[in-house]
Amino acid sequence: MGWNPRPDIPWREFERALTWGSGWRSDGAKLPPRPRPEPSAPETPRTPPAVPWAELHCHSAYSFLDGASEPDELVAEAAFQGVGTLAITDHDGMYGVVKFAEAAREAGIATVFGAELSLELTQRQNGIPDPEGRHLLVLARDPDGYRRLSAAISAAQLRGSKGRPVYDLDELAGAHDGRWVILTGCRKGLVPAALATGGPAAAEAELRRLVELFGRENVVVELIDHDQPLDDDRNDTLVELAHEVGVGVVASNNVHYATPAGRRLAQVMAAARATSSLAELDGWLPAAGGAFLRSGEEMRARLARYPGVLETTVELGQACA
Repeated sequence: MGWNPRPDIPWREFERALTWGSGWRSDGAKLPPRPRPEPSAPETPRTPPAVPWAELHCHSAYSFLDGASEPDELVAEAAFQGVGTLAITDHDGMYGVVKFAEAAREAGIATVFGAELSLELTQRQNGIPDPEGRHLLVLARDPDGYRRLSAAISAAQLRGSKGRPVYDLDELAGAHDGRWVILTGCRKGLVPAALATGGPAAAEAELRRLVELFGRENVVVELIDHDQPLDDDRNDTLVELAHEVGVGVVASNNVHYATPAGRRLAQVMAAARATSSLAELDGWLPAAGGAFLRSGEEMRARLARYPGVLETTVELGQACA
């Protein structure tokens, strides 16, 4: 389907025809201006929030075929839920930061910029039900940290190939200069992955390695609860390891869609990434769809067994915003 504009329309009128309120009929007659629809009344946000909250691990649609919501959708839901600080941490890129920053400025939400880096990739990950590799979640503390992270991602993309950046962990450690915060991340993070495959001793070794590489003050254990059967056991162990090694603890909801309604779209996108049907991918999909934005009130209830973690999460968000 194509569109051929009338050649006798002045450029100024042609430009106006591409914007709201003016256009042309097929017979060449000018259409009257279209009335703008009245915007729907937004739902009343919680202002101020009853319980402050900062979401520090969030994938937008710019985590291609992994995040299901546009940055402005995430910001709108964060505003409704009373989330004061929001981070966008897309995979191996900062593609959505402009839309994110613009929407967050309008909504009055503090922004944190970061990325989830894909380590140890041997090939492009399309067509694989459970992509390989390990993740390193990085938050920039300030504009210099943002520049350093952008440079590190660019170098990895140039060193690798499309869909397969190549990072060097020692090189990353030499690039941060104290301007990054490293979160232990999701199940593919170095520490949780070691815990799942090698137990607490292996996880402690990985956590101590991160501390050695990035500094104790720059490494933070992350708790994630998606109502999966082993979430509590994993989080309990991670808290114990954090206390043993002497690093801080925060929590996130590892967000992949703004609201619970986004779960189905996220599943379809996962199937597209794996080049399989939903039926074929069923065993790889989470049993519960919990990866959405939650309010401070709900997060306080979910973190009740870990006193102080809600407050340290908000503090870290404010420090990086």
